[in-house]
Amino acid sequence: MDGVDYLADERSKAQFDVDQMKIVWAGSRHAFEVSDRISRLVASDPENLLFGSVIKLSLALESAFRKDNRPMLGRKELFKNTLRKATHAWKRIIELRLNEEEASRLRFYVDEPAFTDLHWGMFVPAIKGQGTEEQQQKWLPLAYKMQIIGCYAQTELGHGSNVQGLETTATFDPQTDEFVIHSPTLTSSKWWPGGLGKISTHAVVYARLMTDGQDHGVHGFIVQLRSLDDHSPLPGITVGDIGMKFGNGAYNSMDNGVLRFDHVRIPRNQMLMRVFQVTREGKVTQSNVPRQLVYGTMVFVRQTIVADASCALSRAVCIATRYSAVRRQFGSQNGGAETQVIDYKTQQNRLFPLLASAYAFRFVGEWLKWLYTDVTQRLQANDFTTLPEAHACTAGLKSLTTSATADAIEECRKLCGGHGYLCSSGLPELFAVYVPACTYEGDNIVLLLQVARFLMKTVSQLGSGKKPVGTTAYMGRAEYLLQCRCDVQRAEDWLMPSAILEAFEARATRMSVACARNLSKFTNQEDGFLELQADLVEAAVAHCQLIVVSKFIKKLQQDIPGNGVKQALGVLCNVYALYILHKHLGDFLSTGCFTPKQGSLANEQLRSLYSQVRPNAIALVDAFNYTDHYLGSVLGRSDGNVYPKLYEEAWKDPLNDTVVPDGYHEYIRPLLKQQLRTARL
Repeated sequence: MDGVDYLADERSKAQFDVDQMKIVWAGSRHAFEVSDRISRLVASDPENLLFGSVIKLSLALESAFRKDNRPMLGRKELFKNTLRKATHAWKRIIELRLNEEEASRLRFYVDEPAFTDLHWGMFVPAIKGQGTEEQQQKWLPLAYKMQIIGCYAQTELGHGSNVQGLETTATFDPQTDEFVIHSPTLTSSKWWPGGLGKISTHAVVYARLMTDGQDHGVHGFIVQLRSLDDHSPLPGITVGDIGMKFGNGAYNSMDNGVLRFDHVRIPRNQMLMRVFQVTREGKVTQSNVPRQLVYGTMVFVRQTIVADASCALSRAVCIATRYSAVRRQFGSQNGGAETQVIDYKTQQNRLFPLLASAYAFRFVGEWLKWLYTDVTQRLQANDFTTLPEAHACTAGLKSLTTSATADAIEECRKLCGGHGYLCSSGLPELFAVYVPACTYEGDNIVLLLQVARFLMKTVSQLGSGKKPVGTTAYMGRAEYLLQCRCDVQRAEDWLMPSAILEAFEARATRMSVACARNLSKFTNQEDGFLELQADLVEAAVAHCQLIVVSKFIKKLQQDIPGNGVKQALGVLCNVYALYILHKHLGDFLSTGCFTPKQGSLANEQLRSLYSQVRPNAIALVDAFNYTDHYLGSVLGRSDGNVYPKLYEEAWKDPLNDTVVPDGYHEYIRPLLKQQLRTARL
């Protein structure tokens, strides 16, 4: 029945202050309040108090931002619907005078891949990070008012991860004071940029800077693609959409594009010149702005991706946890109720580590925001000491969290049984939308190899007296970590943060040092790097998992108000750490970090922790504070009223518009009446 909370009993079991946990999850009371208001605005809560005043919405926003029908729409209809939503969201941002933070949350809760993602997430940051003051003053006001719409045209048909291999050229013509942008080969076609296919009027195009026959490497250029009058492509520009992608609705609401240039001319001042300039005479010079400054934008984008990972994972976990509490199978005694699926140990063993991972990724994402601020301040003060380490850890954490999240969303679908395969569960759509994160902004394996290079350099410098910094500081204790022995004697000893940290530090150190020793056996280091790639990736993963564990532990060392909140988080921290330890037990044992007996004790403790998570499970996902509209899942409904809504959703399918399906009289009736011509078999 509507109005009945079928999860009320579960919520009554909570052993902590749920409202306070919501604030912890959001990062601060202010962030919680903004997020809560905006999410309710998008979901069209009629009782919503918005920004201190009651707003009677003139439009039914739930209808305006409806998304349950996305998988059933054709591509053109889906895309047009996305344009409508994005435009309506912008209208709301203007009408309500939302600030940048609030506008960002509104776009987030609309929850549909759109051209605006690349405009605000890549185009604007690229100009801010790589443009001169003069260029920013010219282009940013237009972008902020959306009088131009931009995208980020870097990836090509033939090159993605290898940016230095890009083929598009920007040749300076000193006679006209222009750059000639050209696609010399088929593989130089820009391919994949979101927003490019049909909407963007401008792009930051990455091309090889050519002056007087000399190649100066890849640089960014602002190029107008379409007329601001009729939106037609400008002369010399061939542009379109690259076609349907994985999933029903999913990322097909985004116009990922193909772009070719045929000697397109742009003014010299449209090269982004904050770091490198080309003079009127065609001379390439470097400003006093450090070229490392552009890495700040990369750190910003990747910390955003890690934050997005925690959001996507928490959505999937919320759906799977609530449904696991609603669903009952087997175990009926004397005609009584069957057992809740969430009470089966196999379900807990698969689900609760994912719940813990969502919180772990949230907190490491918070730390990355701090890191971005710290790196930016240091760069502005010409302090580049922490930049290589910051670049490595953001690359590694982007890889680790996106891969884990993509796998976890699919696991949550399986945890929901057959119903998880329905589009109305929200999980197939969530997976299809999220999985590209494993590839964009750096292929995950390529990024881990970058981390590995940094780790090998760090190991090589250990004997030089240069102390490792930041997330590699533990390697300064390499001599101890290479020979230490775990002193865990009882299962509960694994609850000590010191025991967990030492095991993870020892594993990471020993794997990195082992790779470095094996590399030293090769005469040519690059040959060795190619041969040992698999081992190097595993060493990088060990280092990144240590970062996540250490940041979770550090979070618990802060003053966290609220009854039982810190205790509940402490249990999740231990679940995450011991789950990773169990999953990678071979690494820990093969490097001698602890004995098989101690490994068994860790597994025993992990299983016992699940019973502590169980009474808090629903409250822990309630703390994500997601509206039903945002979750977009019948299985994850906050009231647990799953079965009537599943039945109701089934009848909304277009196939059920008619009792007798189209095609019956043409194909099925002749078959049933045996009126088909005899076939030769």
